[in-house]
Amino acid sequence: MSAQTTIKEFFRYTLSNVCGMIGLSCYILADTFFVAQGLGADGLAALNLAIPVYSFIHGCGLLLGMGGATRYSIFRGQRADQTADQVFSHVLHGAAVLAAAFVGLGLFFSGPIAAVLGAEGDIFAMTRTYLRVLLLFSPAFLMNDILICFVRNDNGPQLSMAAMLTGSFANILMDYVFIFPLHMGIAGAVLATGFAPIIGLCILSWHFLQKKDHFSYRRTAFSSKTLLPVISLGIPSLITEVASGIVMIVFNILILGLAGNVGVAAYGVTANLSLVVTAIYTGIAQGMQPIASQACGKGDKTSMKQVLRYAIVSSLLLSFCIYLAFLTLADPIVGLFNREGDLQLQQIGTTGLTLYFTAMPFAGVNIILSMYMASVAKPLPAQIISLARGLFVILPVAVLLARLLGMPGVWLTYPAAEGIVMVIGIALYLFSIRSPH
Repeated sequence: MSAQTTIKEFFRYTLSNVCGMIGLSCYILADTFFVAQGLGADGLAALNLAIPVYSFIHGCGLLLGMGGATRYSIFRGQRADQTADQVFSHVLHGAAVLAAAFVGLGLFFSGPIAAVLGAEGDIFAMTRTYLRVLLLFSPAFLMNDILICFVRNDNGPQLSMAAMLTGSFANILMDYVFIFPLHMGIAGAVLATGFAPIIGLCILSWHFLQKKDHFSYRRTAFSSKTLLPVISLGIPSLITEVASGIVMIVFNILILGLAGNVGVAAYGVTANLSLVVTAIYTGIAQGMQPIASQACGKGDKTSMKQVLRYAIVSSLLLSFCIYLAFLTLADPIVGLFNREGDLQLQQIGTTGLTLYFTAMPFAGVNIILSMYMASVAKPLPAQIISLARGLFVILPVAVLLARLLGMPGVWLTYPAAEGIVMVIGIALYLFSIRSPH
């Protein structure tokens, strides 16, 4: 593939995917805004305590979707269409098992989960409601994540983008209607979020109605040789999402001890804005993935390096623009989520934005390196990067800096951890290109 063709394909996949991922992440941001306006700081705190569970569900969807779609692209590059269909079938079986588990948790354990997450008093009831409804909608979240990945890799990036954006815009509209005219409170917010992937699935069905799909379900016996590589390649995406949930839980616990529910509400603003920014980098990484995977299947190392370079340069340019925006507009941005005009929330949130988002250039490079390694069938380095940034580096750094610096230490945890992981990630990449395997 020529350099001109590679960059054309890169922007074709990446631009649509970034737009779609921004739209998808607006599920939670819209909830944050409307809950803040309708229910105040208590509602915002309850939402932030419940959000990690969404990360677990979304992570499982990406585990199967990204892992399966990567294997699908590699087999399509090798023209092994029957094997590609077997991958899709195993992904659907895995999704059915996970969906049953999540629904069971929603029916019987939403209260205990809310308590474990730190919810108490009036906040407990709101958190439990959000968790129960969210878990009951998990089958729709899982299938939406899976089909978005497969349709995008099946030469349908625009349709995937349309599905994500349509679902997100519908979510924003339903958020407003359910919370304000219908006065449904936190239940309205989570119902809007739950209906959004169903709308996305309706849009994605057009790919099959037009008979443009090159993958289909086949009744096939379970094969660990088919499923385990899917899981292996999808683990970095799972770790990215699940780790963000675990980090939010730990941060919530630390902040509750330092600044109480107001601090958790302020962190909720920063964390949910971070989901949108991270979605941009994830969009670049996922847009890069099908090109890198197909180039890997063909043994085209030149195209593999080119697409990685385009992705990293794009992420660094966007990081500069994003941080400049937060640095300039931190106070009014926090004010949008501070209906009651709480001075403590405003001060903590404004400081948080300016410190927390210094991590953006490091986070972008780390997400792209992890996805690239998985896309070219090198899951171990991808898993190391994901585990380092999601658990093994950020958690001890959070505890240490919170003890040393208090709330500023909490905000500085993210840039410090991502900077350390970037050094590790670059070392792993350099080692991988020198290794013959």
